[in-house]
Amino acid sequence: MHPVLKIVFGILLLTGLLTFFYFDWEFLSKTSAQPVLSFSSSQGLKDTEIPDFPKINIGPFHNENPMPCTCQEADHANRYVPKDELDDLQNRRAEEFRQHQIRTGKENDVLILAPANTPLQYPIRGFRVTPMSKTLIPGLALQTRSRVYKVSLRVQKGLLSVLDVQEGEQVDGQNEKNLSISSSNLQQLNGLLNRVTYTSTVYHIKTQDLAYFSFENHEVLFPIEIRRLSVPVLFDMGKDVNSQVTVLIKAFLRYEELNVLINSVRRLYPKIKIIIADDSLNPEKVVGDNIEHYVMPPAQGWFAGRNLAVSQVTTKYFLWVDDDFLFLNETRIESFVNIMEAVPELDVVGGEVQGNQFFFKLEYEEGSSEEGGCITRVKRTHAPLPGFDGCFFVDGVVNYFLGRTDAVRRVGFDPFLKRVAHTDSSSDSEHSLDVMHPGCFLNTIEGVHMYVAELSAGFDSDFSFNITLSNSSWIL
Repeated sequence: MHPVLKIVFGILLLTGLLTFFYFDWEFLSKTSAQPVLSFSSSQGLKDTEIPDFPKINIGPFHNENPMPCTCQEADHANRYVPKDELDDLQNRRAEEFRQHQIRTGKENDVLILAPANTPLQYPIRGFRVTPMSKTLIPGLALQTRSRVYKVSLRVQKGLLSVLDVQEGEQVDGQNEKNLSISSSNLQQLNGLLNRVTYTSTVYHIKTQDLAYFSFENHEVLFPIEIRRLSVPVLFDMGKDVNSQVTVLIKAFLRYEELNVLINSVRRLYPKIKIIIADDSLNPEKVVGDNIEHYVMPPAQGWFAGRNLAVSQVTTKYFLWVDDDFLFLNETRIESFVNIMEAVPELDVVGGEVQGNQFFFKLEYEEGSSEEGGCITRVKRTHAPLPGFDGCFFVDGVVNYFLGRTDAVRRVGFDPFLKRVAHTDSSSDSEHSLDVMHPGCFLNTIEGVHMYVAELSAGFDSDFSFNITLSNSSWIL
């Protein structure tokens, strides 16, 4: 290359390099003057002046007045009440409904939302205390970084405290409804949170409190279940069906049929106990080995008799039959028991009688507290019982069933209904029992084929029942 060209090329290259470094330095000097967002700095978010997210309402939310139910166009039960008595009746119903909601804990049936990205750790479910007893709250912690840490808790039905507070530990509100804990050390703060206790101050065997837990602009809610422990009801199952099941019969007038039934039971189960509730107009004596005959005032009805008979049972299960039924060679009470033992959640097992597969389910809408709700009966099942082909959950079955004694006692039967008793028993048990419909096992009584039914018991009951029917049905 010519010497002159070499000199020119070198000058151009040097000029380009100097220009590049100049602009690059200008860019770096300008960007270095801007604030840098650092998650390791406690002031980083404040320096960038990013506004806080709005604090949403996380509850609790009550469903004070549900929408009217969909059967409003149907005939109201009010039409059966004289107009001059209707207002007073509705007022009495409203007061009974209010007390029912208190007894069943409706006030605790609330919706709580979980806030997003909270640094607070807390128990979301399962924290249970006994009334008036001091209990550590498990799982409380704060997970964030800050220069100063301060958290607070508040409750309505109890008192909060921190165990073994040492000198220098900042705790305000000991043994009060509002408690605050402060520290400049996160580990120390979480150590104090591990020692926070709750003590209910109102004696109630089954209720709930809500705890509010907050840090800066973050707040969460978690439930505290207050429940007195119950003693379990346990039965000695013994070695055979005689110590597991009692046969119950409601008798009225038909003594000839009753004796035929007793003889058919004794042919297959000579030692099983039989209990008879009898409200005949002119009662006759019923005698026999291991038979208990209870004479009632005349014409008290099916449900009064059922309540009396069930109250005298000392076995884990009872088998309900009508006084005109007949045990056949194929009748096997053991198949009922096998289902109940395999599915402990169930409370009743029933079947079908002489090919009668009577069953239905109840659909209940609560409606408004003033107008009341709607009950609709439909010939349909709820769902199949897992593990038992051909068995389905229903709400009503034929009058031949095996019942779990302690479960049925809790719901009971309404003695107000005497002859038209079948359907009401379903509504009594609607939210407490689960019923299963036909097909699982063949167990015959006067042509009765067993099936499993699970029943949901009691609109006015806080207890739960499960009923299984095996080729037999509970008429409710």
